[in-house]
Amino acid sequence: MSKNLVIVESPSKSKTIEKYLGNDYKVVSSKGHIRDLATSGPLGLGVDVANGFTPTYVPLSLKKKVISELKKEVKNSDFVYLATDPDREGEAISWHLKDALGIKDDKYMRVLFHEITKDKVLEAMKNPTKIDENLVKSQETRRILDRIIGFRLSKLLQSKIGAKSAGRVQSVALKLIVDREKEINAFQKEEYWTVTGIFPSYEAKLFAYQQKELTLHTKEEVDAVLKDLDLSFQLISKEEKEKNKKSRPPFTTSTLQQEASTKLGFSAKKTMQIAQKLYEGIDLENETVGLITYMRTDSIRLSNQFVSSTKEYIEKEYGKEYVGSIKLAKKKENVQDAHEAIRPTSILRTPLSIKKYLSEDEYKLYRFIYYRAVASLMADAKVNQTTLLFENHDYQFKTTGQSIIFDGYLRLYQDYEVSEEKILPDLKEKEIYEALEIKDEQHFTKPPARYTEAKLIKEMEELGIGRPSTYAKTIDTLKERGYVQIEEKKFVPTETGIESTNKLQEFFSDLINVDYTREMEEDLDKIAEGNLVWNEVLKEFYDLFEPRVKNAFQEMEKKEPEKTGEICPECGSPLVVRKGKYGSFIACSNYPECKYVKKEEQKQVVIVPCPKCDGQILERKTRKGKIFYGCSHFPKCKFALWDRPIDRMCPKCGEILVLKNNQIKCSSCDYEEEMK
Repeated sequence: MSKNLVIVESPSKSKTIEKYLGNDYKVVSSKGHIRDLATSGPLGLGVDVANGFTPTYVPLSLKKKVISELKKEVKNSDFVYLATDPDREGEAISWHLKDALGIKDDKYMRVLFHEITKDKVLEAMKNPTKIDENLVKSQETRRILDRIIGFRLSKLLQSKIGAKSAGRVQSVALKLIVDREKEINAFQKEEYWTVTGIFPSYEAKLFAYQQKELTLHTKEEVDAVLKDLDLSFQLISKEEKEKNKKSRPPFTTSTLQQEASTKLGFSAKKTMQIAQKLYEGIDLENETVGLITYMRTDSIRLSNQFVSSTKEYIEKEYGKEYVGSIKLAKKKENVQDAHEAIRPTSILRTPLSIKKYLSEDEYKLYRFIYYRAVASLMADAKVNQTTLLFENHDYQFKTTGQSIIFDGYLRLYQDYEVSEEKILPDLKEKEIYEALEIKDEQHFTKPPARYTEAKLIKEMEELGIGRPSTYAKTIDTLKERGYVQIEEKKFVPTETGIESTNKLQEFFSDLINVDYTREMEEDLDKIAEGNLVWNEVLKEFYDLFEPRVKNAFQEMEKKEPEKTGEICPECGSPLVVRKGKYGSFIACSNYPECKYVKKEEQKQVVIVPCPKCDGQILERKTRKGKIFYGCSHFPKCKFALWDRPIDRMCPKCGEILVLKNNQIKCSSCDYEEEMK
């Protein structure tokens, strides 16, 4: 019997949704992207530049079986619902599915699941639409841009300086890190001093002389001030103000990544992986349900339904005085506002009530998202701020304190936002108060701080570089390519990272920069809105870019490989360090005339006879650096193990024993024993 077919991206999501839809629907997964640009054609771009930038798509090697299975499902179904993720990338995946699977226009609809809950899934199924071609073209343009820039610049850097890759957003993000490092290296520290009156329960800092701001730069200046002062301070002004402390809006993708980094210690990649799982569905006692709304969003908007139910919850749990008003923020530039903010799908699923169904990290992130969304709808906290001004021989000193009058949203959010109270004593104006001592202290100005992951994401968002959904991948790429190192949770550019940036700026400073990258993002938005023609944008870019690349191939100086001090045994030329796909290796400098490559010395791990010949088992590495254990007579003998052998043989069958999962096991039979 034919059914309605629903295609989603994630296998876990498919199981959840199928339970909601019932027997008339079959839900299957594409497991993400199924196709990508080919690597054929001129320059291997998979794009016919001469014919309007026409792309050629090919199935991903690991998805050929998936495509074959999906074709059978489509053939056996009456109707197809394309329910990939509700964003531009998801829209493009739906288009690829429709095209690759041969789905006819009258036999499909596009469905957007912003929440994986039964009510919202059924509601979405009642309101299907068609694929948005403008969104598809925008995403396609982004992919073609990234392919052209990535392929051309990566090949350039690989051939000239041995760097691994470059990219439209990646290289600009790296430039931010490198520029900050240059600022730090060029920084000249300046000396300055502070003078502080120390009282029994508070301190007052010198800030002015005769009502004019005062800055002290030397010890001599400080000593001159100290000569004029005594321990008697007159309170000349006491000012008390009641201030409102507002809660922050609910999370967007960017702010979630930033805050999870600083408050929970999660990387952007880890945050998005956990959020994806919370969105797709968690098995609770009697149901499988998505706990949060779609996690790729740049909006702080909340649905009327959620606002209403949350306000009722706040009033019931905390009292009417804790209910706040909706904080309407001005829409920033480049904000698409396609989805709500990240929030819990039900206010009744409190973190504590579902804690037993979540891993520790899932619980931490869900609790953070839940509390942030609820706190955003709670009343402002109110604080009483006190400012005291003292005078001592025409020198003015100041101290401030604050006390919380009403905790408001901090009642719920206090674990994530510190609001320290500093209670000052009840002092009277004109009275004289004796200090315990007057302390002077030397300081030096500090250079700008290196970027943490959170600060880099914030900077990229404010500058309009890339999109929130790409931040985690961009940062991951910089780490994987060896362009940055992490020191004390901060990004430090490597020599390769600095060199790559310098070379790109030498030849592409007007293209690999913040302004051009932001303008390109704006053009992509305009394509999505139907206000720009996609291939015209590409042509304008390519006509500017490609001549620069050709010039760089001719003019960029090639970096000589590092000499090892050894001589090639085959031709007598110097041996040098080269970089390959799987890391560095030592080879002849006379390549390609001489193809000598120095073999990596193998380390003997244990003295175990090879069971297949008279060789011994040695520790070896694959080309990708993974350790395995193989015979010393390789390639004549191909005996190998992934698990580390020990110097005893199996008492049951006589084969090699290995260490696996903290147990001793036989490499051949089912014998095993506990480690002593």
